[in-house]
Amino acid sequence: MFHGGIMVSRLKLISAALFLAAFMQPAQAEPPRAVVELFTSQGCSSCPPADAVLVELAREPDVVALSFPVNYWDYLGWKDTLAHKAFTERQKAYAHARGDRQVYTPQMIVNGTKPCIGSNRAQVEDSIKEVTASQPNLPLDVTIKEQNGVAKIAVSETAMADMRAADVWVLPVLRTRTVPIERGENRGRSVTYANVVRGLKRIGEWRGGSAEFEVPLEVARSGADGYVVLLQTSEHMKPGVILGAAKSPGLY
Repeated sequence: MFHGGIMVSRLKLISAALFLAAFMQPAQAEPPRAVVELFTSQGCSSCPPADAVLVELAREPDVVALSFPVNYWDYLGWKDTLAHKAFTERQKAYAHARGDRQVYTPQMIVNGTKPCIGSNRAQVEDSIKEVTASQPNLPLDVTIKEQNGVAKIAVSETAMADMRAADVWVLPVLRTRTVPIERGENRGRSVTYANVVRGLKRIGEWRGGSAEFEVPLEVARSGADGYVVLLQTSEHMKPGVILGAAKSPGLY
């Protein structure tokens, strides 16, 4: 009976250890299939349906879905409370990189290369399928481990990794925000946003192979609920294809 009690205790300890190990694993066990960026505005009457689509996408475990509120509709009578000039500049840079110069809301960009109408869920899904047709997941495996107030970011190549160099970005993100809109085209509406980006911080450059990067958690979060790591190519200061991504705990 005594030995049986010891065995049961050991089994409990092993089970607890396995549970703890599983809990401490990175939030994403494998590279996501897509990063979807929504450029949206509280002053745009066509945007709330796209915001709802992004909320749905954010709940998919293999999609990194991000809201980038832009400021170029502020003149319509309502200043977007979440917008940032840097997000407008990012959207314009995408348009210059593609060469089509199409900047509109609601616009989604898939994996840094494929634009589509953000409110059209079928078109968004088709864009994701098109971008991932030759490779189901992003080519770089990015994991995050938080320890002693530091976010440790590990990058490793998968079998089909693109060997181009990539900038390493950390984006502070609010998990969700509901905003009552008092004026403008959406007057009287309350819109819920998911994974709202609050900044763009470049912390290094990946040049192939395995690599590690560190950033203080207070810098990564910057007062937000969590953060996203993106590895993205660039050419002549314009954003290109996204090679890897990971979400911290605390986000969809």
